[in-house]
Amino acid sequence: MLSTPTSLSSSTAQWSHLLNSQRLGAAKKYGANTSTRSQFHKDYDRLVFSHSFRQLNQKTQVHPLTNQLGIHTRLTHSLEVSSIGRSLGMMTAEKLHDKLGNGLLAGVSPSDIGVIVQAACLAHDIGNPPFGHAGEYAIRDWFRQPDPQAILQKLSSNERLDLLAYEGNAQGFRLLVRNEHHPDKGGMRLTCATLGAFMKYPWLATHSNDANDNAHNVQKFGCFYSETSQLEELAACLHLPRSTHHDGFARHPLAYLLEAADDICYALIDLEDGINLNMLTYSEVATIFYELIGEHPDSVSLPVHMSVRQSLASLRSRAMMRLVNTITDAFVANSEDLLAGTLQGSLFAHCDTTVQTGILQAKQLAREKIFNHPNKVRMELMANQCLHRLMDAFVPLAWTGTETSEATSSSMSFEQQSLLRLLQPHLDEHRRVLSDNIYHNILNILDFITGMNDHEAYRLAQELQGHWGTVV
Repeated sequence: MLSTPTSLSSSTAQWSHLLNSQRLGAAKKYGANTSTRSQFHKDYDRLVFSHSFRQLNQKTQVHPLTNQLGIHTRLTHSLEVSSIGRSLGMMTAEKLHDKLGNGLLAGVSPSDIGVIVQAACLAHDIGNPPFGHAGEYAIRDWFRQPDPQAILQKLSSNERLDLLAYEGNAQGFRLLVRNEHHPDKGGMRLTCATLGAFMKYPWLATHSNDANDNAHNVQKFGCFYSETSQLEELAACLHLPRSTHHDGFARHPLAYLLEAADDICYALIDLEDGINLNMLTYSEVATIFYELIGEHPDSVSLPVHMSVRQSLASLRSRAMMRLVNTITDAFVANSEDLLAGTLQGSLFAHCDTTVQTGILQAKQLAREKIFNHPNKVRMELMANQCLHRLMDAFVPLAWTGTETSEATSSSMSFEQQSLLRLLQPHLDEHRRVLSDNIYHNILNILDFITGMNDHEAYRLAQELQGHWGTVV
């Protein structure tokens, strides 16, 4: 009987760590799965029934506060990404089993790997503030104003950069490991495998940014300085190698599948919203779908007896099938580099050139025709003003309302006392108080603001300005 090659034994050992079902922050130790409902399926259930996931129902995907039915929100986007992620995870696992041999992936089935990626995808936008990326820009811009800048000088460089380069991905990790379900006691206590797949950027702001970077040009990161210990614990549990590019960690291999699922939704489904909002034409979108399918018809016109929606649904299905096959092939072909943490670029960079071209064309079309459309720009300006109004009101409490027990003190204005009363239920729910630590106070207030959906944020901003008749 032939022995298993050393390289395969090494790969198997690495996967056994990467698919760890131990729950981060939980005292109880979790062993191998003993039922059809694995620990990873429980992760998915915890996310579905969480308050933060429900809030995505009225958070912007691309178009803030749209009243048109059928346009994607962060909730519908996350569900679609999770569906594609499950297919990517299962198919990748099946192909890896063919490469490594049955039973070599730590006793975890392809279905389990599918649900790990599915759960991670479900959570991938859970930390996004109201109004999508426009909300992130608004928060960064606010902290670069003169008055906040003066306060930020009292913070450490790590703390300061968290705010100047504010990231929804880092907010999501904070929510999962600290805020939701068990405040400051492990948060949602998801498995390390799911959290690893969730972490597209397992490093701090200081590992990829400089305080002098423009607010719109910051590099993404996945963990605030306040959750450094949780990131270190997660990396140790999964045996993540150090990154070859900075002082953070290399990605979990399954995080590449999450990224691919997200990009597929942007490339295919989000363009359809552009048609529904009269920002794009059928031929513009269908041309890209054909590129992703690998076909180049002489003309792109709507088939007879088919609606725009029916035709695009058919093309989308074919494009998705090819993309899932191509991405999983790229994963398996580059599995050793993924395990070593040395893969350059996304999985799309290792796919067929027609796939790469189609994805690039989709992103370029979205930039030119959707993200710069006057209607979207006007709504983003409104979103910016809305979040600035909320931050003008609440964030100064981080350094003026440091003792909630003194909320009625004469040192606080009537407005500050009233704002603190609005904030207090959030602090109580998460078992927090405003202390003498300005950095933690700011993060607790940002938890409150970014946890709102678009409509809640818009309504409260209007009320703070005394506009009672214009709420939505």
